Amino acid sequence: MKKITIAIDGFSSTGKSTLAKQLAQKLQYVYVDSGAMYRAVALYVLEHKLIAVKVLDKATLIDHLPRINLAFRYNESLKASEIYLNGVNVNTAIRSMEVSNTVSTVATVPEVRQQLVALQQHMGKAKGIVMDGRDIGSVVFPDAELKLFMTASADKRAQRRFEELKRSGIEVTYEAVLDNITSRDHLDSTRKDSPLFKVNDAIEIDNSNMSLDEQFEKVLALVNSKLQSITN
Repeated sequence: MKKITIAIDGFSSTGKSTLAKQLAQKLQYVYVDSGAMYRAVALYVLEHKLIAVKVLDKATLIDHLPRINLAFRYNESLKASEIYLNGVNVNTAIRSMEVSNTVSTVATVPEVRQQLVALQQHMGKAKGIVMDGRDIGSVVFPDAELKLFMTASADKRAQRRFEELKRSGIEVTYEAVLDNITSRDHLDSTRKDSPLFKVNDAIEIDNSNMSLDEQFEKVLALVNSKLQSITN
């Protein structure tokens, strides 16, 4: 059967990665978490003290870009791919609130986006890929056969993220999570280079009141419909 490219964009904490992983596993496609790539760069920035009081040393970061090597490696026991930064597994480290508070600032740097977009496009050349992020349907894969745009209320997203962090043993308040989400929404939507927005041919999915299973079944039906139309 012919394979397609599935681009999933949307606001933070809308479950893009969870959905993308489910689809990739069901379809036996390659899954790429583009957000994890930006988070890994943000982690590098923090580790090398390239940001202070939310002021990023852009010139030094740009100079360091050739030193930042990102790769996904499949973990057989977890049945999932994990991200490595310069050979080190950072799959857990990139989920901290400190990284969350830094990633949108890092993502506004055009040179960072250019480097990561080029890497993402290389990964998707053979199709049969599911990728989620902020500019996948608009910039990375503008010709993707299926584009989705995920959204939900800020309150719902903050509650989901808060509960996820608590399960991971990370101590944080709901108010801090909500503030982070609203701040990231603003930064992602207003940045000059590749801002977050819904492209005309994307299908919007508001999952404020959907369970993960309901969301998956709805999107899987869209995928199967697209595959059938291409095959026919």
